[in-house]
Amino acid sequence: MTTAPLTTCVFDDIITAIAGPGMGIFPGFLDPGQTAALRRDFTALPDWQLTHAGIGREHDHHNNERIRTDKTRWLDGTTVPQQAYMALMAELQQLFNRQLFMGLRDYECHYARYDQGDFYKKHLDAFRGRSNRRLTTVLYLNDDWQPDQGGELLIYGDRGEPLHRVRPEGGTLVCFLSERFPHEVLPARRPRLSIAGWFRVDDPIAPTLRL
Repeated sequence: MTTAPLTTCVFDDIITAIAGPGMGIFPGFLDPGQTAALRRDFTALPDWQLTHAGIGREHDHHNNERIRTDKTRWLDGTTVPQQAYMALMAELQQLFNRQLFMGLRDYECHYARYDQGDFYKKHLDAFRGRSNRRLTTVLYLNDDWQPDQGGELLIYGDRGEPLHRVRPEGGTLVCFLSERFPHEVLPARRPRLSIAGWFRVDDPIAPTLRL
């Protein structure tokens, strides 16, 4: 896996989207070869290394299958595909800080597998003043996803209106302000693979990007 096919224009588009509407959808962020390398890395993991995803942080963290039913595994950078992807996100982090002065300090991400029927109900990734997550990313790893297979990401606006319905096609990246956009994952009709990640700051009460 290499980051070479990505151009400065792609990064510029992401910066413009976050500085403008606060979110963007970027088909082809990774090419098919890069996407396949991460997919193979994920599917090589035995089931026992995946955990049922929970909700909440630290002491408030708990499982709730009425809210979400996916399984996850945190990326630790021990494989070449993971290292390449995390290096790409580090480059993007530098651009956010240089151009938007966001003060991002690190990036965390995990693989997420939604088996048939799995879902994640409507939620926010961060609550103002209570989380150090500033930007959410979702990268899809699926091969040949069809419109009738479900699993779309539904993103809502400030008044609760649906803004975007994103099909989880391999190589597509979604990026948005974590405190601003409620979203949900609709039930999938086949296994659905992705990487969910968050750019973070040290201080949860630090000023957020005001648009």
